[in-house]
Amino acid sequence: MRHLVRGRKFSRTSSHREAMRRNIVVSLFRHERIVTTPEKAKEFRGYAERWITLAREKSLHNFRRAVGALQDKAVVRKLFDVLGPRFKSRPGGYTRVLKLSRRRIGDNASQAIWELVERTPKERPVTEAKGAKAKKKTEKVAAAGAAG
Repeated sequence: MRHLVRGRKFSRTSSHREAMRRNIVVSLFRHERIVTTPEKAKEFRGYAERWITLAREKSLHNFRRAVGALQDKAVVRKLFDVLGPRFKSRPGGYTRVLKLSRRRIGDNASQAIWELVERTPKERPVTEAKGAKAKKKTEKVAAAGAAG
């Protein structure tokens, strides 16, 4: 019987599970959207949401708690300066897990997108290199046509 036994073990030692949990949550806060297995996303969702709730109240004590647990000062700074204020009025449910139909190539594991709910989508910058390449190509074609 598994009465009051919580959490998945993922066939890892406790220290490995803790490191994996920290790495996955830090990646989520850094990128605001990651692809992982649905089991990992569901298991670590509560941990991530706890830190967002903590970041809603900006205090030195909360900041130091987050730095001690997440061990990435830049991500914790983003958590307190960007993510905490973003979710200030939201009563919970800061993340969502969307299952993907495709499976991972290496081990055929099911995959899911784990993202923050009020995510600001990254704009794809239109680089001048792409525009310059296209311009060069059209100039080259035009020059070839004029020469021939």
